[in-house]
Amino acid sequence: MRNTDIIKALAVFAGTIIGVGIFGLPYVALKSGFFVVLIYFIIVAGLAISVHYLLGEIAHDTIRIARIPGYAGEYLGSKVKKFSFVISSLGLIGALLAYLILGGQFLYSFFSPFLGGSLLLYTLFFFAIGAVLIYRGIGTIGALQVIIQAIFIILLFLFFFRGIPFLEFDNFFTFDVQSLALPYGVILFSLWGVALVPEVKEMVNRDRKKMIYVLVGGIILAALCYLFFTFSILGVSGANTTKDAITGFSKAIGNRIVAVGYVFGLIITFTSFITLGLTLKKIFSYDMRLNRFISWALACFAPFALYAFGLRNFIDVIGLTGAFFLGMEGIIVILIYRSFVRVRFQRRAGSYTYVLIALLLIGMITEVVHFL
Repeated sequence: MRNTDIIKALAVFAGTIIGVGIFGLPYVALKSGFFVVLIYFIIVAGLAISVHYLLGEIAHDTIRIARIPGYAGEYLGSKVKKFSFVISSLGLIGALLAYLILGGQFLYSFFSPFLGGSLLLYTLFFFAIGAVLIYRGIGTIGALQVIIQAIFIILLFLFFFRGIPFLEFDNFFTFDVQSLALPYGVILFSLWGVALVPEVKEMVNRDRKKMIYVLVGGIILAALCYLFFTFSILGVSGANTTKDAITGFSKAIGNRIVAVGYVFGLIITFTSFITLGLTLKKIFSYDMRLNRFISWALACFAPFALYAFGLRNFIDVIGLTGAFFLGMEGIIVILIYRSFVRVRFQRRAGSYTYVLIALLLIGMITEVVHFL
């Protein structure tokens, strides 16, 4: 396979991972400390790489293309398959809620100075347009995603170079022991991309070595981009760093480039809301065999209902979704791998898999305690 094909697969995988979580990381770094976040990134990236690697091994040696529930059904039985569907669905609902919260915020921040109106009104508008497009079932937005990633890289450097005159190194030395557990779920949410592992397998023509290269390289590349963005925003905004990153940055530099940031954030959240909404609708429709309208209603109105009931703290939502639901998904992958090794190779998986499960469980418990 040509190197250009590997680069393309790497770009698609890393581009899929890099998403709305990036906007919450500077605020998390403000609360817990930049170097605490750096340590978390090293640990959580290693954990995410391990889980993606195990799923890659499963995908490589399993003939049919499936998602985690499909692999769970094949190697762990129908009950685990159903449980996996529930966990995957709840994880997607949490992610959709996060996109809804931040998408409405970006829409409000960009238009309200000119048009007025409340945050709730803009969030309703964001939701309504997204729900209509999810119902209609638009085609792939892959080409748009490529453009978004190109804009993302450009904005990273624009923010960095525009912020250099305002950079304060004292901003990197904040620390709050009460927020010590805060980064885990947010970072895991930001680095998670297991849904794309089967596609990566096909993009590299089932080449195990190249597939692992893409999975490991994609997570590392995403982590570096996140850290660069966090460094740029926190270094400039300091104590004024906001949960959406952009608003606090605008107060610090007072530059129109921030308006571009709002538009970019809006594009990311809107396209991701549609993509995940369509994915969740397909899970309800094809995997749970619900009719088209009910599948659409559940996919769209479940996250909106949570928003209406008051779950509007972006950091808490992605932190809890990452630590609990994605953490549970990671445990399911590890259990599938252990059964996969026993069935395919008649041997036991390494004891390191227990260590991975223990880390995910510890992360889940600490995040839930922090949330409560």
